[in-house]
Amino acid sequence: MTDLIATFGAGVTLVGGGTLEAGDLRHALTLAPHLIAADGGGDRLLAEGQMPEAVIGDLDSLSEAARARLGARVHGVAEQDSTDFGKCLRLVAAPFYLGLGFTGMRIDHTLAAFSEIAQRDQRVILIAEDEVIFRAPPRFALDLPEGERVSIFPFGRVTGRSTGLRWPIDGLLLEPAGRVGTSNAATGPIALSLSGPALLLLPKRWLPQVLGALLR
Repeated sequence: MTDLIATFGAGVTLVGGGTLEAGDLRHALTLAPHLIAADGGGDRLLAEGQMPEAVIGDLDSLSEAARARLGARVHGVAEQDSTDFGKCLRLVAAPFYLGLGFTGMRIDHTLAAFSEIAQRDQRVILIAEDEVIFRAPPRFALDLPEGERVSIFPFGRVTGRSTGLRWPIDGLLLEPAGRVGTSNAATGPIALSLSGPALLLLPKRWLPQVLGALLR
């Protein structure tokens, strides 16, 4: 088994080379103070005036200038069976992770990031341009106002029950190549019970509440 590169008692902010808004990074660091970059995310952080505690990846995107500045913080992982995002999740232990820069720009990279979190039991929240995205636990509840957007995207065969959704999922089979649960809406507080791998997508402003619900 590969040795861990770092272990933290508080949350980790993971940064990739995709779309990154400075305000999102600052907010993430208030919730998850340890900063790790996935490969080319090291350049993005240096450009934002931030020094990551480690940079992890196959290093095909990290610039030579960034390598020189980061020195021993750079950890090359040569295997190609996982993404740089996956390498970070595997080699850094933490109670939870907030991921930025893993959406936008290249769609294949975004899909790979979704696949990573759909397969893992770790508490990981991706912060995208407009949304937060995370693997749905077996039971999830959140106090939402009427009309708030709630999307469920299955990564396999998913069944479940819901309260507080405009279009309930009770009795439905959700599948990636069949019926999906995107663009639903809350009628008030929601409660979901899901069987199977699914991602939940909520507006980005609900990040603190989503994190609190996942940590309960």
